[in-house]
Amino acid sequence: MRRPLNSLIQSSAYAFYKVLTTHCHALKLGTLANVYTANKILNAYTRCKELHIARKLFDEIPHRDTVSWNTMIAGFVNCGNLETACKILKNMRRCGFDFDGYSFGSLLKGVASAYRLEVGQQLHSTVIKMGYEENVYAGSALLDMYAKCEKVEDAYTVFEYLPEPNSVSWNALIAGFSKVGDRSTAFWLLHCMETEGVRAEDGTFAPLLTLLDDIEFYKLTIQVHGKIVKHGLAFDNTVCNAMITSYSECGSIRDARKVFDGAVGMRDLVTWNSMLAAYLVHEEEELGFQLFLDMQRLGFEPDIYTYTSILSACFEKAHKSHGQSLHAEVIKRGLEYLVPISNALIAMYLKSNNTSMGEALKLFESMELKDRVSWNSILTGFSQIGLNEDALKRFGQMRSLMVEIDHYAFSAVLRSCADLATLHLGRQVHVLAIKSGFETNDFVASALIFLYSKCGIIEDARKSFEETPNDSSIAWNSLIFGYAQNGQGSIALDLFFLMRDRKVRLDHITFVAVLTACSHIGLVEEGLNFLKSMESDYGIPPRMEHYACAVDLLGRARGLGEARTLIESMPFKPDAMVWKTLLGACRVCGDIELATQVASHLLELEPEEHCTYVLLSHLYGHLRRWDEKANLTRLMRERGVKKVPGWSWIEIKNQVHAFNAEDQSHPLCKEIYQMLGELMEEITWLDTDTGLDALISDFDVCDAKLLSAGNF
Repeated sequence: MRRPLNSLIQSSAYAFYKVLTTHCHALKLGTLANVYTANKILNAYTRCKELHIARKLFDEIPHRDTVSWNTMIAGFVNCGNLETACKILKNMRRCGFDFDGYSFGSLLKGVASAYRLEVGQQLHSTVIKMGYEENVYAGSALLDMYAKCEKVEDAYTVFEYLPEPNSVSWNALIAGFSKVGDRSTAFWLLHCMETEGVRAEDGTFAPLLTLLDDIEFYKLTIQVHGKIVKHGLAFDNTVCNAMITSYSECGSIRDARKVFDGAVGMRDLVTWNSMLAAYLVHEEEELGFQLFLDMQRLGFEPDIYTYTSILSACFEKAHKSHGQSLHAEVIKRGLEYLVPISNALIAMYLKSNNTSMGEALKLFESMELKDRVSWNSILTGFSQIGLNEDALKRFGQMRSLMVEIDHYAFSAVLRSCADLATLHLGRQVHVLAIKSGFETNDFVASALIFLYSKCGIIEDARKSFEETPNDSSIAWNSLIFGYAQNGQGSIALDLFFLMRDRKVRLDHITFVAVLTACSHIGLVEEGLNFLKSMESDYGIPPRMEHYACAVDLLGRARGLGEARTLIESMPFKPDAMVWKTLLGACRVCGDIELATQVASHLLELEPEEHCTYVLLSHLYGHLRRWDEKANLTRLMRERGVKKVPGWSWIEIKNQVHAFNAEDQSHPLCKEIYQMLGELMEEITWLDTDTGLDALISDFDVCDAKLLSAGNF
C-alpha cells in the first residue's frame, strides 16, 4: 500500500524532532564527549538530510574517529553533493586519519551516481596504493562504479582481483553487462554465479529481465521466471515489476497480467505503473483507463510517470474526453506546473487532431520552465500537421535562445525541409547536424534519407544511410520508402531481403514500406503474399495501414472487387484511411456505384473531412453527373464543410515562396499573374493547329541549321 505524501512528511518531521530531542538530552547529560554517542546523533542528522546541523556537530566533536568522517562523507554523497564529500575525504587524510573500505565505498557510490568516471579512476589509484583492492566493500564499490559508467571490462578486471566476491559483487557485474546490452555475458555470469554457489537475489534477476525485450526471448523469459520462483523471489516487488515489463515486451500481455494478479498485497506504485505501461504498449487503452481508476480506488495516488503514461493514450478521438478530464484533474491537483506533465499534455493535444494545435501552443507558452522535450514536442507537432514554416521559425528560435538541440529537433526540422522541398535549407541543417555529431543518429539519418528522397536525390539518401551503423530498422525503412517513392521498387525489395538476411529487426513500418514498393511497381501477387506472411513468418500482425497499402495495391491494378473482398475479410473494422484508399481507387477506375457506397461509410466516420466530398465531387464531374455534384456541394454548404485550398511553393535564393489558388498576398503578385497570363496565352496558341505547325516548322529550321553545321 502506498504511503501518502503528508504521512512521509510527518514521519520525516518526527524523525528530525526525535534526533533533536536526543541531541538536547546528550548535551544536558554531557555525553557528547563520548564519540560513539556523537556518531549516532551525527548519523541521524545525515539521514534526515540536515547536513548544516550535522556539519556543525561534526566540528564540535572533540575526539573524532574514522566513523565520524565516514558518516559525513556518506551524508553528503546521499544528498548528491559529491564535491563536498571529496573535500571531506581530503581533510580526513590531512587530519591524520586513514581511509578504510567504508570511506572508499561511500565516495565511489557518489561517483557512480554522478557518472564521474575520471574521479572514480583517481580513487581507484588511491585504493591500490593503500592496499584495499582486495577489500570486498571497496572492491564491490569500485566494480559498481565502473559498471554504472559502462566500463564493463574494467569492472570485470576489478572483480577478478576480489578473493571472495559476494552477491553484491556478482549483481553489480551482471547489472553492468545488462546495461550495455551484452546479453550473452550477463547470462554467462548468472551461470558462473550459480556454479560458485552464490545465491541469486532480486538484484540478480531484475537487470537480466531488462534484456528480454522481444518476442524471440519469450521462452527464455519463462525459464528465468522459473528460476525466480525456485529462489523464492516470485513475490519480490522489484522482480515482479521487471517480470511484468519483460513479458509485455516479449508480446505476452496475458502473462504480464498473471504476474500482476499474483502480486496482490505486494504491489507498489511501480507495479501499477508497469502494468499500465504494458496495456498501453499493446494498445489496450480501455484496460489501461480501468487500471488507472482501480489503482486510485485501492489507495494508490498516481505519480508523474502514471500521468505521463495515461495521457499518452488519450490522442485517439474516442478518448479525447478522457484527455480533457485528465487535464482538469492535473490542474485540480496542482501538477500542471511540472514540466514532464505539461510536455505529456502538449503531446496529447498535438496527436489528437490538427484543431488542437491551439491548446498545445497555449500550454507551451504558459510554461515558465521549458526543457528540450517541450521544444521538441512543439517542433514535431508543427512538422506533423504540415505547419512546416512555423516549425522552421521555432527551430530558429531554439537556436537564438541557446536551447540544446538534439536528434529529435534535427529530425523534425529536416522533415519540414523535406515537406517544403527546400533542399538548400535542408543541406544547411544537415551541416549543422554534422557539426553537432548527430549525422549517424538513426532518427537524423532517417530524416535526411526522407529529405533527399523527397527532393529526388536518391544517391544522397543512400549516402546518408551508409553513414549509419545499419543495425536499426529506422534507417532501413526510410531508404526502402525512398526507393519505392522514386519508382525503384525492385531495389526497395532487394533492400528488404538484405535487411532480413542481416537479421536487422523488422517492424510493422518495414512492411508498410515493402507493400508501398510492391504497389508502385505493380507486384500484386508478391504484395499480397507479404501481407499474408507477415504474422506467420515474421511474427508481426497486420495493422490497419498494411491493409490500406494492400487496397492501394489492388486499386492500382484495377482490382476493385478484390480490394472490397479484402476489406470485408479484415479482422477489425476498417477506418477512414482504408475507405479513403478505396475511394481513390474508385476514382481512378471510374466506378461511381462503389465510390458512392464507400463515400457513405466515410461521411459517417468523418462528416467534417473535406477530402471525401472533394474526391466524390471530382468523380461526379468527370462522369458528367452534374446533379449529384450539385447535391454534394449543397451538402458541404449545409454541414459547413469547406475545401482546404492546396498550396504550392518554390525556393529561390534560400527563400520559400508559397501560393494557393487565386492568391493575392505575394508582394510580386502583379508580375506573377502577368507572367501566368503570358504562359497561358502561349499554351493556348500551341494547342491550335496553327501554333503546332509553326512549332514544327521552327524545329525543322533548327535541324537544318544543325545538319549544315555538321553537328550530326
